[in-house]
Amino acid sequence: MLTNPVVLSVLVMTILCLLKLNVLIALILAALTGGVLSGMSLGDTIATLIGGMGGNAETALSYILLGALAVAIGKTGVADILARKIGKMVEGRRAIFVLLIAGVACFSQNLIPVHIAFIPILIPPLISVMNKLKIDRRAVASALTFGLKAPYVMLPVGFGLIFHNIIRDALIDNGMNVETNMVWKSMLLSGIGMIIGLFIAVLIAYRKPREYKDIKLAKPDIKNEGMSKEHIGALIGAIAAFAIQIITKSLPLGAIAGLAIMMGFGAFKWKELDEMLNGGISLMGFIAFVMLVASGYGAVIRATGGVESLVEAAAGMMGGSKAIAAFIMLFIGLIITMGIGTSFGTVPIIAAIFVPLCMTLGFSPAATICLVGTAGALGDAGSPASDSTLGPTAGLNVDGQHDHIWDTCVPTFIHYNIPLLIFGTIAALIL
Repeated sequence: MLTNPVVLSVLVMTILCLLKLNVLIALILAALTGGVLSGMSLGDTIATLIGGMGGNAETALSYILLGALAVAIGKTGVADILARKIGKMVEGRRAIFVLLIAGVACFSQNLIPVHIAFIPILIPPLISVMNKLKIDRRAVASALTFGLKAPYVMLPVGFGLIFHNIIRDALIDNGMNVETNMVWKSMLLSGIGMIIGLFIAVLIAYRKPREYKDIKLAKPDIKNEGMSKEHIGALIGAIAAFAIQIITKSLPLGAIAGLAIMMGFGAFKWKELDEMLNGGISLMGFIAFVMLVASGYGAVIRATGGVESLVEAAAGMMGGSKAIAAFIMLFIGLIITMGIGTSFGTVPIIAAIFVPLCMTLGFSPAATICLVGTAGALGDAGSPASDSTLGPTAGLNVDGQHDHIWDTCVPTFIHYNIPLLIFGTIAALIL
């Protein structure tokens, strides 16, 4: 198992990221490592990497346009007014503030399913509030990642319904008949583990005050907190962007419509459109490129054939023990998702091998759902290439004081992947 190209590739990526090498370069070097170790030539590996980048093309475009929308909204000052009101509401209660952020993030997965779209709009204006309250941003990163991840693990609504249907279809395709309403029941205990991880992060691990430099960000001159024509236009534009995205299933269309509405209300002028787009590239461009390369890296991982051999090698270590088998299958899911960076894309890959294995070992359909779903969810938190970590970093690092690896990836890995491993194993044994 230790010589498996997928394991070694993910290990290279993790070590390079922990050593603070740029995530883009780390992903490319990890892809080359995995490809060469599997017998692919450097040329073939690069070709596979580049060919696979198109898998996240729409996502990358969405992030750039979302960044432009966030800059435009920020220009009107409406987000800063909202930040002031939130600051007055919490009145110095750090834990309440962080848990409120977690709640808002949860709504982004189900009530208004916009995923990370709210982060560049809401979080940067709140940075000054966090600095004033001396909130450890690792707690906020943990709260944001919880909200981006836990709802789709536990709740069959919004992105959760999509994830649960993917699990259902993957199991049916591999010979196990299950229904959608079985999935949330099977995943509930794993989700409870994440809730415990959130409270440990907010109330114990990162509860102490942490000082940050009060770096002044460019802000509009707000003379009063009344609603102007520009503010109304910003709100309508944001609502329209989210509504059109939900209706058309296209985030780029929603963002473009939002920008057009805001310009119509005079939130910014035609000649300032370049400024909005340049600002969007500055805010979200790095995430967009990481997502492109991450998609290519996932293609290389799949092309190595290492996933199948990894599972086959692990099967020989299980020795017929359900407890060992459950833990090993979840750990394999962690390795694969850390590399691919998407829970949704991992499930079909591992289900083809996990489902027959679970049948052989005598796991119930509910336990199999838990193993496949939790194994897919593992690694989304903590992965340097996941939008569940890249999104929070983009919002929290607007003043350059939040490190992607040590302040987002490491905390979220500890507080969510470890509970998922523990609670997922327990759930698989009792279901």
